[in-house]
Amino acid sequence: MRKGVDDLNTGNRKKVLVVDDSAFMRKLISDFLSGHPEIEVIGTARNGKEAVEKVETLKPDVVTMDIEMPIMDGLEALKEIMSRNPLPIVMLSSTTKIGAENTMLAMEYGAVDFVAKPGGAISLNLHEVKEEILGKVIAASEVRLATLTRKITGRRLTQVISSNPVTKPVGKVAEIPTFIPSRSQLTNVSKNKIPKTGKTFVIIGTSTGGPRALQEVLTGIPALIGVPILVVQHMPPGFTKSLADRLDGLCDIHVKEAEDGELLENGTAYIAPGGKHLKMMKKGMFYYVRLDAVDPPRAGHRPSVDVLLESAAENTELNFLTVIMTGMGYDGKNGMEVLRKNGKTITIAESAKTSVVYGMPKAIKEAGFADEVVDLHDISESIIGIIKS
Repeated sequence: MRKGVDDLNTGNRKKVLVVDDSAFMRKLISDFLSGHPEIEVIGTARNGKEAVEKVETLKPDVVTMDIEMPIMDGLEALKEIMSRNPLPIVMLSSTTKIGAENTMLAMEYGAVDFVAKPGGAISLNLHEVKEEILGKVIAASEVRLATLTRKITGRRLTQVISSNPVTKPVGKVAEIPTFIPSRSQLTNVSKNKIPKTGKTFVIIGTSTGGPRALQEVLTGIPALIGVPILVVQHMPPGFTKSLADRLDGLCDIHVKEAEDGELLENGTAYIAPGGKHLKMMKKGMFYYVRLDAVDPPRAGHRPSVDVLLESAAENTELNFLTVIMTGMGYDGKNGMEVLRKNGKTITIAESAKTSVVYGMPKAIKEAGFADEVVDLHDISESIIGIIKS
């Protein structure tokens, strides 16, 4: 929300520290930010060590942090700052494989968001993402710190009861003896129930704060959940595969970046690739992934939660459990209206208490589409309770 003139004159602008080892990048980013009436650049730092020291002395509201720096890199600085003087940090990352992997680590360590540099470490065309940088810095300044510093519990509700070593289940072929809690064993039992007839799919939509939220939720889902899971996380191309690979290594279920034409199988979470809409298509008795890079972005997003939900609504024979979590804006609201009108769904919205940015779930709640409002750390349990009811 933009401040009034009186607010700006009293010095209520967001104070930002810019951290980058390149003098050119520090100047460019500082110029972008200083040109915004709600932002004041109060300092710069050339490396992570300097950043940690200047956070102590300058007390910024937000930090923009490059990942690749000498002396102390952005990841180490991020961990140090979040342990000593936690505050919202927006990372600037390259789109290389290592850059994407480090960005996912940064999200896990508590960074609120990231911006992909369009031209590498010294990005001469950084102006292409100027508005994205401004928007994410403003949004970061308004997040609740408790949502960034909260530990990811990653509760595993599954227990492998076989003494033999097993591999991760993939789709229908895996039959691992896994304990799934009954409704009587769940502490947050849902009153909503999926119809007994018809196949069920879980759909999850999220944006800012989503990587940590997805880790919290997906690590709590058992391997034999018995449903496919489709995920839209707002993220540019080059990063969603690293997100999927990282989550796959942490979860009992299989997590992967969705591929066009692949069969949607139980016990697998499919993350929409950056730059492509994720849709469902039916062939015979089975359901498959359809990726679309031609349809334009919706409200600036491709992939879009709205597009996935509208695609789901075409399959009126299916049951859906939809979950909308932390994120700016209202992506998911229009698609949810279509799905609730034409299909069968139970909808969970993340609570304001745990959302890093209470935008997308707020839109769902205010539209009257939320059957349940649930704290992040209870969402996996709610999913299990509804699916297994």
